[in-house]
Amino acid sequence: MEETFDQTMQQPMEPAVRRAGRARARLAVVFPPALQRSIPLGTDEVVLGRKPTQGERLDHGTVSRRHLAVRFDPALDAYLAVDLGSRNGSRTAGRDLAAAEGPRALEDGDVVRIGDVLMVFERSPALSAVDTADVSREAIVGEAARTVALRASLALAGPDPAPALLIGETGTGKEYIARELHRLSGRDGRLVAVNCAALSPQLIESQLFGHRKGAFTGADTAHEGLFRAAAGGTIFLDEIGELPPALQPKLLRVLQEREVLPVGETRPIRVDVRVVAATLRDLSADAEAEVFRLDLYARLSTFEIRVPALRERRADLPVWIERMHAAWYRERGQTAPAVPLEANALERLMVHRWPDNLRGLQRIVHLGATRGDDVYDLPPELVAEAMKHGTPYPAPRGEDPREPRRKRMSRPSKEELLRVLEAHDFSVRATAKHYDRERRQIYRWLEHYDLRDRGQD
Repeated sequence: MEETFDQTMQQPMEPAVRRAGRARARLAVVFPPALQRSIPLGTDEVVLGRKPTQGERLDHGTVSRRHLAVRFDPALDAYLAVDLGSRNGSRTAGRDLAAAEGPRALEDGDVVRIGDVLMVFERSPALSAVDTADVSREAIVGEAARTVALRASLALAGPDPAPALLIGETGTGKEYIARELHRLSGRDGRLVAVNCAALSPQLIESQLFGHRKGAFTGADTAHEGLFRAAAGGTIFLDEIGELPPALQPKLLRVLQEREVLPVGETRPIRVDVRVVAATLRDLSADAEAEVFRLDLYARLSTFEIRVPALRERRADLPVWIERMHAAWYRERGQTAPAVPLEANALERLMVHRWPDNLRGLQRIVHLGATRGDDVYDLPPELVAEAMKHGTPYPAPRGEDPREPRRKRMSRPSKEELLRVLEAHDFSVRATAKHYDRERRQIYRWLEHYDLRDRGQD
């Protein structure tokens, strides 16, 4: 049975009446749009169906009268899903849930399907967050529990002049969040966005802090630098974890003293700028491993805001699809038709891991709109990736999920690094491939151990 999205997808989920017992989790109904709402879960069993005697009514032709039960097991500290002999079946996390199979434990973020109705099970501390009207829904889209918690964090950090550190995977929209923090700050100056990984290693100090005329070869004119360009506003330092070690103490001084020292100058210049930084790295682990300054990390993380991955806010995925779909047509001067999407296609999209997050979803929406298909659907290779090894949630490539993240990011000993360098003829490129790191990281290790002359490209 096919449904289409319309503007109702942008309406906040209205909580159902709370039943006996404290709400510990919830089911966010996301499809079809007419049924969209939030169903809180406590300690009592909840029966979902088209016409349950007691429970939650989901009036849809593909849903049985009594379709699925969700019950809390205190011994397991888990919510269990049980199919009640439904006509069209139930699925959790992309797998069939047969009535004869018995209960199946739900995990936070699992997609639950009954008939052609799609829901997301959410169970996390983020459910206790209180939403705010101060943060723009255009900037921070969605009503998933972690999205609400993100808005609450931004409302707290936005008006404060202290630095803020955004931590999240690539493609999660950290620059949009930085722009919203700047808007909430009320500062008169502009937002200046800087990708630290893209700055020239030879000129990065000059690019950030400026230089006087004649300070070095090629400095034919004075340059104010990006910090002074952001005076009165906000500077957004993306990929701050890639900042060279030699520049880290100079940035720390800017944060502490609120002044910059342009290259070639002897007197610092006062600057009023709010710093928002972002990284996909675990800077606390990097600081412990001494590849990032602990004091700089402490300064940057006065407000530490975790940006959830798309797979952690699956309930927002239909809204993002509608938003990107409308933007695709708007950018081409066209009126956007309703998003043609049916339950099978949406389920495949929702159970996908989305390692590149919103960027990956943008590609799918672009592909669907360009082809003009009747349905948005994942290309076969993405379906295979999502469902490989019998699970819709595979670990990222190159990572063993059983290995602690801190261990994966730790620095090798000097002796081990020398052995690997020798085994690869002192090639930094080959050594980086061996450790599954960027070459910049290998150079940091070489500098740390005073081995700069031992590596070559």
